[in-house]
Amino acid sequence: MFLKALDSLEEWLIAFLMGGATLVIFAAVTHRYALDLSARYHFTAIYDTLFAINMSWAQELCIYMFVWMAKFGAAYGVRTGIHVGVDVVVNRFKPEVRGRFIIFGLFAGALFTGTIGVLGAHFVWDNGMHYAVFNALGWDTGTLPEGPITPDLEWPTWAVYSAIPLGSSLMCFRFLQVFWQFRKTGELPQHDHAHVEGIAEAKAMPLDANPYGMDDNLHLRDIKQRSADRKEQDKP
Repeated sequence: MFLKALDSLEEWLIAFLMGGATLVIFAAVTHRYALDLSARYHFTAIYDTLFAINMSWAQELCIYMFVWMAKFGAAYGVRTGIHVGVDVVVNRFKPEVRGRFIIFGLFAGALFTGTIGVLGAHFVWDNGMHYAVFNALGWDTGTLPEGPITPDLEWPTWAVYSAIPLGSSLMCFRFLQVFWQFRKTGELPQHDHAHVEGIAEAKAMPLDANPYGMDDNLHLRDIKQRSADRKEQDKP
């Protein structure tokens, strides 16, 4: 139950970040293009209205959204097996040797992402999160630094940089999850790049099927079949 909820949250977050960034970029480009046209053709009223709308924050927001999407998308890639891997040599080994290399690779990935998650958490805590938490709880902040803010959005940078410990920790968890599944089933997650979610797969054509003799208008007919069809149609 917990894993299904986590999977859904991960997928919804990635979809929201991708869709949101696309909409923000579209709005910013449209605003800039409309502002340029109104200035070129001297539409003063439209220009003044558009000029009053500040879209300078759009680029910064999109950058942050793509960073968050990349971090959580990497965790999604581990879970679904869509990361590119050079496994030509490993696949030539015997099953037991291949399994050891796979386990080593999964543990190495978990160790690396776990280390990044811990170091990232320390960095975010010292970058202003410590002050924000103490201030929100009403505790004495003392000489704790408030931390810097972003240039355009004026958000605390520790909130933006939280993508590092959160995404890396989730990625570490996904490596351990894949390891556990590999120990149980001996299989790694595989992603079919040709499959489109929501579209039913077409049934494979039988090996002994004659495409020239099918009773539909989607396949060619051979000359003999055409002649037989015409004779059948010409019968009184």
